[in-house]
Amino acid sequence: MKDLKDRMKKRELTIGSWVTFSDPAVAEIMARAGFDWLSVDMEHSGLSSGQAQEIIRTIDLCGVPPLVRVMENHPELIKRTMDMGAHGVIVPMVNSREDARKAVNAVKYPPEGTRGVGLARAQRYSMDLAGYMKWNREQSVVIVQIEHIRAVENLESIMDVEGVDAMMIGPYDLSGSLGRPGEFDHPSVREALEQIYRVSKTRGYLMGQHVVKPEPRLVLEAVERGIRLVGFSDDFLYLGESCRGLMTEVRGRL
Repeated sequence: MKDLKDRMKKRELTIGSWVTFSDPAVAEIMARAGFDWLSVDMEHSGLSSGQAQEIIRTIDLCGVPPLVRVMENHPELIKRTMDMGAHGVIVPMVNSREDARKAVNAVKYPPEGTRGVGLARAQRYSMDLAGYMKWNREQSVVIVQIEHIRAVENLESIMDVEGVDAMMIGPYDLSGSLGRPGEFDHPSVREALEQIYRVSKTRGYLMGQHVVKPEPRLVLEAVERGIRLVGFSDDFLYLGESCRGLMTEVRGRL
């Protein structure tokens, strides 16, 4: 498995997706579909911790880096997620330098952070604590979501936080914070997005974006804007779009 962190440091384009279904078979199918990483979505799904761990295990054993989008920027949630064996976290609603530092602290052990030491799947159930601590220091990934206008206003100070590997734009919540949920062509939303693209390009910062609809052209458009970390749609949208598209085609030929 090629470490995601190394690819991110080199600003290589990586394309991942989101897993929300509890059946590990779904994660296995997606892990074998060619994604560079997969994120277990604990924020917008009904997944339990036990189900998430099985999905993380499945993705990992398929040779794909497993990430987790946690429910909130809370140290206990992040610690448990990392102990399950996640290679990193995607943290929602990071709106300030302080929020970003809190996320890093929760992922990293002292002295880089404040994470408590436990023995679980990540540490091979006590058989490789030293090895895991070294891996955690060098390879664990912290991605913060920029999904509120306050985050856009504090963008550069968030970028300055050591230990944050990338930002990821959450377009729906960002547009919602401007009172225009889902209206990506509204001038205020477009202005906020353009500011993010401009600042990240100027600073050479690794910027990601959740491309929600399963449409390849939207991925290409994001890449053209400088996005190098693409979260491409999710499991239920792939399923729904495929089912509807195929049935529309079938019925149209009958």
